[in-house]
Amino acid sequence: MKFIDDLFAMYKNHLTGDEEDAFIIISGILQEFNIGDIEKLIKELSDEERFEMFGLYVYERFRLKVAQEGVGDTNNEDDQSDGYIH
Repeated sequence: MKFIDDLFAMYKNHLTGDEEDAFIIISGILQEFNIGDIEKLIKELSDEERFEMFGLYVYERFRLKVAQEGVGDTNNEDDQSDGYIH
């Protein structure tokens, strides 16, 4: 994506390799965007890039939900051991 290539070129000499760098840069840039800017960038994506973007969004939201709600014992019958090794 050209936007990402341009963004990287602009900031590559300021990055430390820390994931937090990317978050700070992206957060700052998105604050300057309006909905029209975002829609324009999304329309420029290929189908594969849109699928990747949505997939990453769903993955991250699910990951956060699991972290917030926690994981633990289930009450599903098919998850319960009957004492036999199958």
